[in-house]
Amino acid sequence: MIVCVAMKARFALAALACASFSIPAFAASGDLTAYLIDVEGGQSTLFVTPSGQTVLVDTGWAGFDGRDADRIAKTCQDAGVKQIDYLLITHFHADHVGGVPAIAAKIPIRNYVDHGESVEVNTPQGKKLFDAYMAEATKAHRIIVKPGDKLPIKGLTWEIVSAGGKVIDSPLPGAGQPDADCSSFQKRNIRDDENGQSTGSFIQYGKFKTVDLGDLLWNKEEGLFCPVNKIGHVDVYIVSHHGMNMSGSPQMLHALHPKVALMDNGETKGGTLEALKNIKETPGVEDTWTLHYSDAGGKEYNTAEDEIANMSTNGDKGYGLKLVAHKDGHFEVTNERNGYTKKY
Repeated sequence: MIVCVAMKARFALAALACASFSIPAFAASGDLTAYLIDVEGGQSTLFVTPSGQTVLVDTGWAGFDGRDADRIAKTCQDAGVKQIDYLLITHFHADHVGGVPAIAAKIPIRNYVDHGESVEVNTPQGKKLFDAYMAEATKAHRIIVKPGDKLPIKGLTWEIVSAGGKVIDSPLPGAGQPDADCSSFQKRNIRDDENGQSTGSFIQYGKFKTVDLGDLLWNKEEGLFCPVNKIGHVDVYIVSHHGMNMSGSPQMLHALHPKVALMDNGETKGGTLEALKNIKETPGVEDTWTLHYSDAGGKEYNTAEDEIANMSTNGDKGYGLKLVAHKDGHFEVTNERNGYTKKY
């Protein structure tokens, strides 16, 4: 069940927001469109649904003279978006939630979606980030989600598959096959922090499927794919944790069996050689598109230049990637830097 939290004075408005869909701010395209916005190694992805509803996943960093909020606002403007229906914060780290106050000052946000209180609220930085987020969320309407909850998005399925350190109990429809790779899965000695609390989403529009697990940690991933694959195959994998080697096990990649991977890395953050190699060696993966050329990947493991949005931090324009998915399952990805588009 989705838990809705609002100020008493706005209870009636909050209840209405939980139960209803917003009026599209622009004409719906009939496609599902996702914009991977370059927030320099953080995450911010704007989804515009076939009905015209909007979901913004994360907001990048604070500071940098408002760089990330400006880039998000510019993407919204270019997409004809005048409000965010749902701001989904995967977890309370600076590169995901830091930009909330700045973007809230630029565009109306109707609903704030998160996993509950930060597990790092007892640290000065964790408390600062969470308090800044709550200062905005309590002005509008907050929704606390658990695995198995669904966002009320018209015309597609948006299901929460991980949140608050837990994952879904039962497989999604059509999934549930035993995962033969489980026997080779090995846990890693990784500190369980806010990353492990990540709110992960499975999104399906007709035959098209994608998944975004935020920064869900390697050891937490196991519950989604072992002993059975609870998610099944997807068309597009939004790469976990910016392509850092604390997430994205080969076993998970094999279970998802994506055609395309989209990575929100920075030039020197994420895009690790191990992550790029694991994706490249996953059967069925045709391409990996990245927001930045990865210093760690080098010539051998970086993708083709046409599929890299930013080749260098020096003078880069913060180019993004655009995904357009159609109900029959086919989709295309476009590089904002050069206009290169590939259909799948």
